[in-house]
Amino acid sequence: MVAAELDKLRTLPGPVLAVVGTTVVGALIAAAQAGAAADQGLPVTALDSTLRTVPFVVAGLVLVGVLPVSQEHAGRQVATTLTAVPRRGLLVAGKSVAAICAVGLTAVSVLGACLAASAVTQHLLDAPAATGDAGAGPLLGAAAFLVVIGVFSHAVALVVRHLVPALVGVLALVLVVSPLLAGATEHARWLPDRAASAWYDAGPSTLDGPTATLVALAWVAVVGVLGSWRFLTRDA
Repeated sequence: MVAAELDKLRTLPGPVLAVVGTTVVGALIAAAQAGAAADQGLPVTALDSTLRTVPFVVAGLVLVGVLPVSQEHAGRQVATTLTAVPRRGLLVAGKSVAAICAVGLTAVSVLGACLAASAVTQHLLDAPAATGDAGAGPLLGAAAFLVVIGVFSHAVALVVRHLVPALVGVLALVLVVSPLLAGATEHARWLPDRAASAWYDAGPSTLDGPTATLVALAWVAVVGVLGSWRFLTRDA
């Protein structure tokens, strides 16, 4: 079932273009970040430039999470799928695992491209060397953050089913509501994106590691259960 859903994803132009576009845009932004730091004589690592790029590629992960479900419902392809696989529980599980694989691949591709673009830019511009090594922890945290955003978007799409409401809703939450609330109240750290951001950008305004993990996963679980319930009980 998972293999079939992954094969289906490869045939949908929207998700494929979203993966490629996000990777390319992320690499360009990371290169620009590294170039700007080099022009100012600031010693930054390729990892630093990559982590600064993460907020700019969030929209791409939202697209990767939302597009497969919304496109399938928009074209009524889901009715054909349910005819072939009437066991809805198995079907929604397969779709969710495939979504995790897709957003995971996107996160790895984007971060890898950002690291490479930053390193090449620094080499070409003979940027000043940065001292210290943060290790792989922040990079793994950034990857986990992007995966959570993508899977959360998939869960929202299961609930809403339609492209525009799902896409606008998640993007508004992550790009508008969350930053505005963060500037107004410390309670914004309980939002899914703010909680997960503690994995790669911990600070006094973020939750501690274990709490951040529980909050981020709880958001995904609650919305995912709601979306799965709707898929199981409502008409296609």
